[in-house]
Amino acid sequence: MFKVNIRKVFMDYSLLKKYTRDLNILFVEDDIDFRREFSELLRDIFPKVTTAVDGLDAIKKYEEYYKNTNKYYDLIISDIRMPNSDGVELVDSLYKIKEDQLVIILSARNEFKYLLPLINLGIHQFFTKPVEYSTFLEDIFKLSNYIYHKKSNKDINIIKINETLTWNKDNKKLSKDNKTIELTKNEYSFVEKILNNNQRVCTVEELINSIWGNDYHLDPDITHLKSLIYRLRKKVPDLHIKNIYGMGYSYDNSSKKTK
Repeated sequence: MFKVNIRKVFMDYSLLKKYTRDLNILFVEDDIDFRREFSELLRDIFPKVTTAVDGLDAIKKYEEYYKNTNKYYDLIISDIRMPNSDGVELVDSLYKIKEDQLVIILSARNEFKYLLPLINLGIHQFFTKPVEYSTFLEDIFKLSNYIYHKKSNKDINIIKINETLTWNKDNKKLSKDNKTIELTKNEYSFVEKILNNNQRVCTVEELINSIWGNDYHLDPDITHLKSLIYRLRKKVPDLHIKNIYGMGYSYDNSSKKTK
């Protein structure tokens, strides 16, 4: 099912292996066949992959891993619909332990109703089954790039978006090649929200409230948000603001544009 030669599919294979070589992954899936096949794919990308059969098993292994290593998994990849404890319950439990835990959700196309509470909880990304390998690989590359630079960055308050673009959480400065990019008040609010959110998807309502929540003379809606994003994309094209259809916005942490 997933027998694909990564070297042929993915041009930046050596860079991918550099980013993933020290990452620890927990993969949660109740379907035996899919768990076996997809874990083989993951082991082609990540050297350290642990599997769990449902949410309860995942939390047990998550806590055991921390007890044995004094650190958390770098990434959780989980199905939504599972017995005992489903993906929504699992993510809720994970964020109570580690609020910035990176989580990817795998879902069938008819499981949209399950995604809405997960978006509200703050999942970082989701893929629909059957998983399209090349798209998955591109997004895993971007996410691994983000984790790698976050781990290697001595100043945890500096978010490295790509090789030239950075965001300073402390002084709220967006810089390109060490030169500050001048933003409007609302643009700063938008950038701060999506960049300080650990790559989670921000809903439209969440963004509108964050940007215009104190403006009692305006009744903002999605058209105001889209106009702001349009201007920001022209001003800072390297930010690569990503629209998650029907859910909200995030950003790409890769120097490449998402196809």
